[in-house]
Order: sequence, then structure tokens, then C-alpha cells
Amino acid sequence: MNFLRGVMGGQQTSGAQQSGTQTIQKLCDRVASATLLDDRRDAVRALKSLSKKYCFEVATQAMDHLINVLQTDRSDSEIIGYALDTLYNIMSNEADETDENQQIASDDLGVQFSETFIKQQDNITLLLSLLEEFDFHVRWPGVKLLTTLLKHQSTQVQQIVLVSPMGVSRLMDLLDDSREVIRNDGLLLLQQLTKSNAAIQKIVAFENAFERLLDIITEEGNGDGGIVVEDCLLLLQNLLKYNNSNQNFFKEGSYIQRMKPWFEVGDDNSGWSAQKVTNLHLMLQLVRVLVSPVNPPGATSSCQKSMFQCGLLQQLCIILMATGVPADILTETINTVSEVIRGSQVNQDYFASVNAPSNPPRPAIVVLLMSMVNERQPFVLRCAVLYCFQCFLYKNQKGQGEIVATLLPSTIDANALSAGQLLCGGLFSTDSLSNWCAAVALAHALLDNATQKEQLLRVQLATSIGNPPVSLLQQCTNILSQGDKLTRRGSKVQTRVGLLMLLCTWLTNCPIAVTHFLHNAANVPFLTAQISENLGEEEHLVQGMCALLLGICIYYNDNSLENNTKDKLKQLIEKRIGKENFTEKLGFITKHEFYSKAAQKPQPIFSSPDHMLFDHEFTKLVKELEVVITKAIYKSSEEDKKEEEVKKSLEQHDNIVSHYKNIIREQDIQIEELKQNIASLQTTNEQNQSTMSLQLGQIQQHKDQYNLLKVQLGKDSQHHSSQISCAQLNGFQPEEVSRLKEEIEELKKQQDILQGELSEKNVFIESLQQSRVDGQTDQTTGVSEKSAELQKELETLRSQLHVQSTEINRLQAERMELLQKTEITGSLPASDSPSVNSQSDTKMEQKVAQLLKETASLKEELKNQYEDKSSLKQQLDTAQSTAAILQDETEKLKQELAESKKEQDDLLVLLADQDQKIFGLKKKLKELGEPVEDEDDLESGDAGDEDDLDDDGDDDEDLRD
Repeated sequence: MNFLRGVMGGQQTSGAQQSGTQTIQKLCDRVASATLLDDRRDAVRALKSLSKKYCFEVATQAMDHLINVLQTDRSDSEIIGYALDTLYNIMSNEADETDENQQIASDDLGVQFSETFIKQQDNITLLLSLLEEFDFHVRWPGVKLLTTLLKHQSTQVQQIVLVSPMGVSRLMDLLDDSREVIRNDGLLLLQQLTKSNAAIQKIVAFENAFERLLDIITEEGNGDGGIVVEDCLLLLQNLLKYNNSNQNFFKEGSYIQRMKPWFEVGDDNSGWSAQKVTNLHLMLQLVRVLVSPVNPPGATSSCQKSMFQCGLLQQLCIILMATGVPADILTETINTVSEVIRGSQVNQDYFASVNAPSNPPRPAIVVLLMSMVNERQPFVLRCAVLYCFQCFLYKNQKGQGEIVATLLPSTIDANALSAGQLLCGGLFSTDSLSNWCAAVALAHALLDNATQKEQLLRVQLATSIGNPPVSLLQQCTNILSQGDKLTRRGSKVQTRVGLLMLLCTWLTNCPIAVTHFLHNAANVPFLTAQISENLGEEEHLVQGMCALLLGICIYYNDNSLENNTKDKLKQLIEKRIGKENFTEKLGFITKHEFYSKAAQKPQPIFSSPDHMLFDHEFTKLVKELEVVITKAIYKSSEEDKKEEEVKKSLEQHDNIVSHYKNIIREQDIQIEELKQNIASLQTTNEQNQSTMSLQLGQIQQHKDQYNLLKVQLGKDSQHHSSQISCAQLNGFQPEEVSRLKEEIEELKKQQDILQGELSEKNVFIESLQQSRVDGQTDQTTGVSEKSAELQKELETLRSQLHVQSTEINRLQAERMELLQKTEITGSLPASDSPSVNSQSDTKMEQKVAQLLKETASLKEELKNQYEDKSSLKQQLDTAQSTAAILQDETEKLKQELAESKKEQDDLLVLLADQDQKIFGLKKKLKELGEPVEDEDDLESGDAGDEDDLDDDGDDDEDLRD
């Protein structure tokens, strides 16, 4: 123990101090051989104290022993912490500058030690398992050690972590640590872990990293937070940049909405701290990552839509128009707004409506253009404004029209400063950078918009007092021809290149503009003179641009000017310049050193104003035109004529075919809609059929019940008659008996009549039910009439029954009187009683009882018939109305399908004719040597089209069926 105390700084017992190497060797022996944990712990602590001064010696001699300690002594957190600190010191190369005798290792030394450590993958796995320990003295040095290893050997460590079970999840748990120092170092660790590794980035994102990081940013105060917010933003950039999966996950998780509070700035924007500027700069860059032009168009469009809906774009525009914002934040905000609105019509329309808080209010576009053409503004700010204007006009024909309209005579407001006036002022100012920016901005207002190219020809400029106005096109060519009067040679090149880019964009695909350009007799000689001269390298780019402009005049020439037709211009090139020389000069553009840089990204990024020569969209235009212009120069006049004829014919036929294809496409859509309607009607019809079947079943069931009740009533009547025949009635007078007999006979006749009528009604009801099942639509009128007749007959029967009931009541009353008389007569002596025929009275009583029973049965049957009739009438009305509706709809559908089939047949005939003509024209082109598709491909394509049309025809036949 005395030895260890000496090493740790205590009083040495021996006179001579041991050398560092010998001490380290003895300490390593003690770590390897000591049996007591305290001895090993003291030895490791001593190695930690020596690891900074004797980094190389400790690394070469003690690394294996330290790794062994990590494996065997995990139960003691103190010795584990010392071992991790020692390994961190020897790999991080943090030198102690106060010690003069310290050996300063190079940066490669830490890389070598890290490589040695990770040769055994189990060492990284062991380190990951140690990070699960909650003890601060173990977790914190473990985090720092793993971060250092990632800095030195990032790819190898990333692969090991990736294949380790729960490796990334263990590291993500560091963000939930309550100790800020571990959480903050965990952020640095994850930054190193997620660099340039898409697989780990996805795993980290799905471990709820976005939610955790945004929570930390909110807790730290958003933009006003410290360096922890900066670390979180850097980690978010690592997760989202060039990772489409994570970007989509970020958008679908509604995390874009949580970015809006970052950009809420107050009215007082003075005194921004350096950390706040850094944080807001990173926040703006994070927004740009989500809407970068290099992302897939669908993903970018979706993020742009979300940013507008949640109010993020509106908040950025507030910062854009605010006062007191630092210049670099303002520049980055302009770039961010540019990419948020690029290609999004809704966002572009909103940006056009934004006004600056001035008196009177001015559009934000006008305020930004004022900064772009102001040579006092910083260069990066002017570039940002140009990029914003380009993004505003990107795929925005509405915005292009509004900008060009501010230059037209009919819309110019003398009292208001417009975008067109600013562009013209910058185009003709003495500042070459303003010339170039204004020319490029105006070229973007014409890009892929033939209408605005023609409208811009109407712009007239007043050059000086007393001189007539000249067109904008003529003024641009005048400045080109007078370029030698400019003082600075570099400025002259930049201005001329900008004007030539504007003219090339203007004349491309616009024969009318080409005609106006060639109408000035001085333009073609100027271009040929510029191309044919042998100038220095600084003028090569101007010569190439002139060659491109002259080639555009040839390729898009409609031969409306006799002196400047295609043939005459090509002859002029061949005589004055030479075709080979012309092609060589044309190639100067793509060979320029700044051409490839401008072609990489849409944003204009230049290290200095002198390098600002090419626009991104112009490089794409040059790539398209260079080939076709070269071919046009070498073609003969006959080939040009044939090509023009074939091209016009093909265009006409293509237009016709496209028109008919659109018609067929629309008809296919209509047919699909009709199919859907028919399917829905069929479903409704099936439902009605099932309802009708159910009702028919119920009707049959009621009919069976009726027949059963009828049979039962017959049996009860017979049984009751047999009972009445046994009854004995006495005391009736002969006159009364004869009168009752007559009445009974009359009632019998009426009963027979009613029975016949009931039989007829039963037959009619059965026929009515059968006709309803076979086809209710054809019998609607007859059923209605018969139903009315049946209603009348039922009313008649009801009245007859009422009369009969009255008679029966009267007979019953008389019968009661006779019974009373009989009782009185019975009280007299037998000798005094009149003689009555007992047998005759019994028969009469039986007849009366039978009549009463039959009358009651008749009433019951009539009641049942009335109920059945009402039910049948209701069911018939429902079925008849449904059948009528279905029949009308079916007739309409059949008529529409017949008309569609007729139109489609006519179109098929026309298409077959057009296909035959196209085939002949393709064959002529092939004979002329032009590259065309193979005839077999054409035939197979035609066959495929005909099969598709036949399929459609089959579908129509099915619909007719």
C-alpha cells in the first residue's frame, strides 16, 4: 500500500522517484494479480491519474487489463468507473497543457487505440451493457467513451451497435435520464451515431425520438434555450436529412405543427444573443430539410401543405417583414420561405398577398425586389431574394402573368412602385450584379409560358426625352451591342451573359419573338461578328451564348421573314463562321467551370459576385437545346422541309388522336358510372323481390288460415244444428209459425245470394294474387278498377247484412214474446190448451237457430274478407309504384347505353383510320432515315389498343344485355 500512496502523490519512502513506465508496469501487474478488490481499485485509480500524462504507455500496457476489469468486476461500480475514465483519457487525447513534460500524442494515436479496442466486437457489446447501469460514475464515463469511439471509428461502431440486441434502444434511454449532464452527453452520442447511417436513423426515429427531442426543446425554451436546444436540432437534422422515410413519419406524426412556436418572435427584436441566433438558424434549416427541392415531389408538396395549414408559413412571413431581425437570420428566413412556396400554388398565392408593414402597405415581393436591385445590400441577401422570386414563379403561371402585367402599358400605375418597374430599373442600371439578377428574374417570369413571352413584346420603354419609345426586346439588344462602353471588363461579361440568358429564354419556343428579334437588321450581323471573332478566354462564354441565341433563331424560325429564313441563316453561318467553328463556340457554355456548379442546385450559391454567371434553369435549357441546334445546323433545306411537314402532320394526327382518346376516356368514365348505377338498381331490385316474396308468403299463409277457419266453422255449424234439433219448443201460434216460415225462407234466399257473391269474390282474390306474382306492372289499371268494384260490392254486402241483422233482432224479439206466451199457456189445464203440432214447432226452431248461426258465420267471413282486401290493396300499391320507378330507370339506362354504343362505334372507325394514317407516316419517316419506333412495336401497340377498345365494346354489349 505504501507503493500506491507514493504513486498517488504521497511521501515517497525511497530516495529515487520511479519512472512513469515502470510505475505503469507495476500497476498493471497489481491489477492483474491482486486478489483483494480494494488493491485492484487503487491500482486502476492510479492508472487513471497517469493516463493523461502517459497516454501511450497506459494504452499499450493497461488496455487489456482494463477491459478484463470491465468484464470481471462489474459488481463494483467504483472500479468500473475508474476503468472507463482511463479508457476515455487514452482515446480522446485530451492533453494537459500545464505540464511541460507531458507527451502530446497526435490525432492518429486516438484513432489507433480506438481501432484496437473495437477489434473485439464484444468490447462494444460490453460497453453497451454497462450503459444500463444507473450509477452516475459508470454511465457518464461510458457515454463519453462510446462517443469518442464513434468519432474515431464511426462506421465500424455503427455496424456493431446495429447488430447488437437492443443496442439502439439502450442509447435512446439516455434521453430520459433525469441527470442533465448524462442526457446532454447522450445527445452528442446520438449525433455521432446517426451520421450517414439511414438504418440507425430509422430505428432512432421509431424509438419515439421526435417526441422526446421536441419535448426537450420546449422544456429548454425553444429558440431562447441554450446549447442543449442546438444539440437537439442537430440531431433532428441528422434524422431527417436525405431520409424520406423519417420525413414522412415526421409529417404524419403531426410534428410539423409543433415547430410553429419556434418562430414566434416579439415586437422588440433587438439584442439577440449569439445562441438564439444559432438556434433559430438551425430551426430554419430544419424546415428547409423537409421541403428541400431534392426530396421527392410528393413528399415536399405534402409538407408544404401541412406548413400552410398549421400557420408555419404565415409565421415565417411575419419574421420576413419584421424589423430588427439579424441579417443572417433574415437571409435564412428568405431562403426558407422560398422553398416552402416553391411549386405550391396555394402557398404562392398566399405569399403574393403578404404586405409589408409600411405606409402605404407594399407587397412583400416589391419590398424584396427593392433589396435585390440595391447594390448596398449584402451579397448573400440579394442572392436569397433572387431565389425567393424564382421559387415564387416556379410552375406558377398566374404569378408570371401578374409580374408581366406590371410592365404592360395598360396596367402601369405611375403612383405606385411595381415589380416590373424594379426589374426594368435593375436591368438597365450601372450595377452589373443588378443587371444579372434582374435579367434572370425576368427570364423566370417567361419560363415555359408562351403567352407571357408574347405579352412582353408589347412593353415599350422611354429611353430619353424627345426620342420615340423602343421595345424591351430592342433595348436589350442595344445594350448588348453597346457593351464595349462599360468600364469594368468583368462587369461587362456579367451584364451581357445575363441579357443573353434573358433573350435565349424569351425566344425559345416562341416564333413570334424570333421574328421580332430578326426584324432588326443589326441583330444577326452583331451575333455573327461576336461568334467569328477570336477573343480571349474571358469572352468565350459570351461567344457561346451568342451562338446559342443564333441557333434558337434558326430552330424556332417560322420563315416569315424572307431575308432571315432558316436556309439563309444557315448559309450565313457556313460562310461567315463555319459549322465546325459554330459548334465549337456553342460548346463553350457547358465547358465553363461555373456551369456544372449552377446545374447542381436551384438555389443560387456563389462565393463572390464575379462567379454569378449561370442560372440553374438556364443550364437545363442549354442541355435541351444544344443537341437540337447542332442537328439543325447540319441538316439540308430539303430535310428541314420534309421534317417540318412530317412534324406538322404528326402534330395534327397526335392532336386528333389525343382528342378522341379524351372523348373515349370520358365515355369510359360515364360507362363506369352507369355500371355503378345499374349495380345499385339491381341491388334495389333484389331487395324488392325479396320483399315481394316475403309478402307473397304472408298472403299464402293468410289464405291457408282463412281456409282452415272456414272448415272449422262448417263443423261447428253442423254440431250446433244437431244440438238444436234435440230442443223442444212449445207454445207457438199457427199464424206466427207460418209467418216465421216465410221469413226464414226469404232469409235462406238472401243467404244463397250472399254465398254466391262470396264465392265470386274468393275467385277474384285468387286471380288477383296470381296476376300480382306474374307481373303487377301490366295489370295496374285493371286491378285498380276491380278493387273499386270490390269496394262497392263490399259496401252493398255490409248494408244487406245490416238489414238482415235488424230482421234477426226483430225475429228474436218476437220469439221472446212467444216464449212468454208459451209459459202463460202452460200454466193453464191441459184440456184448455190449444192443440199444436209439436213436430212442426221443433223444425221451425231448428231452422231459426241454423239461420242465426249461418248469419253469424257470414258476418265473420265478411270481416275477414275486408281485412284481406285492405292488406292486398296496400301491398299492390307499394309493388306497383316500385315497378313503375324501376321500369322508367331501366328504359333511360337502355337508351343511354344505346347512344354511347353508337358514339363509341363511330369513334372506333375514326381511330382505325387515324392509326392507319399514322402507320403510313411512320413508314415514310423510316424511309427518310429518321429514328422511329419499330413497326412490330407499333403493330403490337395498335393491337393492344384495339384489344382495349374491343374489351370496352364487350362491356357495352354486356350492359345492353
